[in-house]
Amino acid sequence: QVQLVESGGGLVQPGGSLRLSCAASGSIFGRYTMHWYRQAPGKQRELVAYITPDGTTTYAASVKGRFTISRDNAKNTGDLQMNSLKPEDTAVYYCHVFNSWGQGTQVTVSS
Repeated sequence: QVQLVESGGGLVQPGGSLRLSCAASGSIFGRYTMHWYRQAPGKQRELVAYITPDGTTTYAASVKGRFTISRDNAKNTGDLQMNSLKPEDTAVYYCHVFNSWGQGTQVTVSS
C-alpha cells in the first residue's frame, strides 16, 4: 500500500503555469507506473498522463505539448508541470499509483 499526497494546485490565469507534486509514502512507489488524472465538475475522471518506473511517458491528446510528467524514484515523488493552461484544464487533479489515490488538488484556470 502507498499513501499519496498531492500539492501545488491553485488559481491561475489562462496561459499561466502550475506545477503539481505527488508525494508517496512506502517503499513500492518506484516499482509502479504513476498516473495523473483529473475530474472537472459534471464530468468523468480522465487520464491526463502517466510515467512508467523507467521514465517512459504518455499524455492525453488534450495536454500533449503543454504538460510534462516526471518522477524521482529515490525521493518517492512525482510532478506534473502544466504550461499554457486553458480554462478547460480546470479540474481536481489526482495522483494514482498501484491501487492508491491521493486526495486531489484543485486547479482553476480563469481570468
